[in-house]
Amino acid sequence: MGHINDIGAAIRAAAMDEEPALIAVRRDLHAHPELSFQEIRTAGVVAAELARLGIACRTGVGRTGIVADIIGGRPGPCLAIRGDMDALPIEERTGLAFASQNTGVMHACGHDIHTSTLLGVAAILHKLAPDMAGSVRFLFQPAEEILGGAAAMIADGALDGVDMALGYHNHPDIPVGQFAFVRGANYAACDRFRLVVRGVSGHAAYPQAAVDPIVAAAHLITGLQSIVSREVGALEACVVTVGAIHAGTVHNIIPDSCELLGTVRTLSVDVRARAEAAVKRFCTGLEASFRTPCDCEWLPGVPPTVNADAVLEASVAAIRRQLGDVFVPAESSMGAEDFAHIAGKVPSFVLRIGSGAAGRRDFLHNSGYQPDETCIALGATALARAALELLAG
Repeated sequence: MGHINDIGAAIRAAAMDEEPALIAVRRDLHAHPELSFQEIRTAGVVAAELARLGIACRTGVGRTGIVADIIGGRPGPCLAIRGDMDALPIEERTGLAFASQNTGVMHACGHDIHTSTLLGVAAILHKLAPDMAGSVRFLFQPAEEILGGAAAMIADGALDGVDMALGYHNHPDIPVGQFAFVRGANYAACDRFRLVVRGVSGHAAYPQAAVDPIVAAAHLITGLQSIVSREVGALEACVVTVGAIHAGTVHNIIPDSCELLGTVRTLSVDVRARAEAAVKRFCTGLEASFRTPCDCEWLPGVPPTVNADAVLEASVAAIRRQLGDVFVPAESSMGAEDFAHIAGKVPSFVLRIGSGAAGRRDFLHNSGYQPDETCIALGATALARAALELLAG
């Protein structure tokens, strides 16, 4: 018990020592956000911070990603910890002194928080490396927002030799100081579709002489919603959303075609396959019903992000030993994460870190999002303790 208490105190002290520097890094990154696969300055800041800590790194992994390793003083497995770095194409409206200086780009999902948190974990574990078993690989990942960075880093060998992995995300719906986890599917699979309903153009006054793709598309949209209500069980998760419709140019011409863009979100492989088949079937049936052939382009995205029970249980127990009873209930999210590619390769767990500031009701991907920065050191503390105990077995 004394050793456990000593480790906890050492982690806490290291986190508190680093907190001012981590907040300064976060504010610098927040003021200079970069979009997916454009994280050149961000990667430079990360490399400089790792150098300050005395940690060697590899740059250009997965185009703009960074990989760093810390080797422990005893043999053991290799644990990867992923933090994403990219921003969103959103105009910031926070009024903060360190608000974005890049027009139309903002860290509205808190990836500046994530990057700083991972630097904090690296700083803590670097100090404790002689007492650590195995090794930790830090993955500073680009392009999570377009669900492309994880696959790019994996293709460049970022997971070579890795036995298990940790991911994390800040959650403004959870008060700072609290954490959450979900057993099984944490985030959803995300697939996209592009449907083009083809008709015959004509005068709006004589629709019988034309074949109206807009009317057919309207029926298609309604039909697609029945996938969730009538083809997927009430206790199974599925979301079908048409997010864009493009058709026509003026009020009195029936156009030749109508384009629909949408997404399907699911939490299981089985429901994912059934939803895809149903969307394609609705498209096929449109020609018989409305004389409008429908082209269906299905764009597979990421699979569900599934937590491995063993990694989850060990991590949660370790965090409780470090921070106490800090977990609150949570449900699976229909949002998607390309950490799914990592979780599909090695047993993994995604930790939800509370970032909600007192007196505020914030949400991600919002132009006014302002997380509580104390979540950085708290997240680093939790992840560092989980890492040490996972490696110790």
